[in-house]
Amino acid sequence: MAPSATTDLEAKDLSPALGLQIPENAAKRLSKAGIDLKSYPTRPQKPDYLDQVYAIRSEYREHIDPGTRADPEKKALLSAATKVIHLTRHIGTELHGIQLAQLTDQQKDELGLLIAERSVVFFRDQDITPQQQKTLGEYFGTIEVHPQVPQVPGSPGITVMWPDLFNKELGGTANFRRPGGAAGWHSDLVHEAQPAGVTHLHNDTVPEVGGDTIWSSGYSAYDKLSPAFRSFLDGKTAIYRSAHGYIDRENPAAGPKFVEREHPLVRVHPATGWKSLWVNRAMTVRIVGLEKSESDVILNFLYDVYERNIDIQVRFKWTPYASALWDNRITQHIASWDYEGTEARHGTRVTSLAEKPIFEASAPSRREALGLDKPASLSSGEGFSDLK
Repeated sequence: MAPSATTDLEAKDLSPALGLQIPENAAKRLSKAGIDLKSYPTRPQKPDYLDQVYAIRSEYREHIDPGTRADPEKKALLSAATKVIHLTRHIGTELHGIQLAQLTDQQKDELGLLIAERSVVFFRDQDITPQQQKTLGEYFGTIEVHPQVPQVPGSPGITVMWPDLFNKELGGTANFRRPGGAAGWHSDLVHEAQPAGVTHLHNDTVPEVGGDTIWSSGYSAYDKLSPAFRSFLDGKTAIYRSAHGYIDRENPAAGPKFVEREHPLVRVHPATGWKSLWVNRAMTVRIVGLEKSESDVILNFLYDVYERNIDIQVRFKWTPYASALWDNRITQHIASWDYEGTEARHGTRVTSLAEKPIFEASAPSRREALGLDKPASLSSGEGFSDLK
């Protein structure tokens, strides 16, 4: 087997962090959790061959979304919050006064429903260890153990999110014109047989200026389309591919091949029952049954619906020890590298895998379900009382 990139890097610098200083906030949090900083982070043995990756999670897993068990009014969760802030009309809610590590099961169910309704939920000033973050993630589904990225030692499934480290692994090539990494619209792990549901990113270290993350709503992207265009897309499938390429064992000279799977272009969330447009520019390859030229035109239009409609997006300004929990089934996201690596950014991420994507023709869109297209009297506040 050919040597991996990890082996080459470690031959040049034997320190797991490649000589980088672990940011102060991160070092404090990790040390408090009993994590050995000298071995931080660890790296998986990266698979080289395509068949190895297909075999990682090839068996069906039953998934019951916690949000389907929740009290629709979410009384246990919302009554514990000192403040509930809906950041935009369509996407994004911030809860104050709640510690994620202390949630009851009932509150976790209600959080699952709130994420399903509002797409992404934010919490600041969180006292949560990486291990507690993983435990919370396990409540929402099977934890994804990424075969490519650095992990927290002793805790497979807790991914280290450290842009300075990623940039160094790639030879320091990121720059203002080509920031790379997460600086492109995407949803996580769309190539899985049962793709990602809830992702929890906790950032202990953030730039003082810049480094925001933006999310866009798949519910609202679907609602932006004309009824006739929605009918055209409903029931169609697309091919979704992995971010990383691998060697085809049967034809190693052919160049990198990607994991590809077929999923619905419009999917229905099991907790809300609402339709969501599910595409992203980075990893949606083509629409099944169409010519490439036809597929390209349609997909590029759909990407633009997500990316260019700022009224269906939310931008979050990180503060140290903040957490964001979002649902990859109904969102895309992008990280801003406007700080250009001048300040440290570090966090840990846990992603819970969900169900095999489903489409139901009779399911409503979000606006249909909430009656948001009915005429509203702004003076009376009608139409604004039940944000979800």
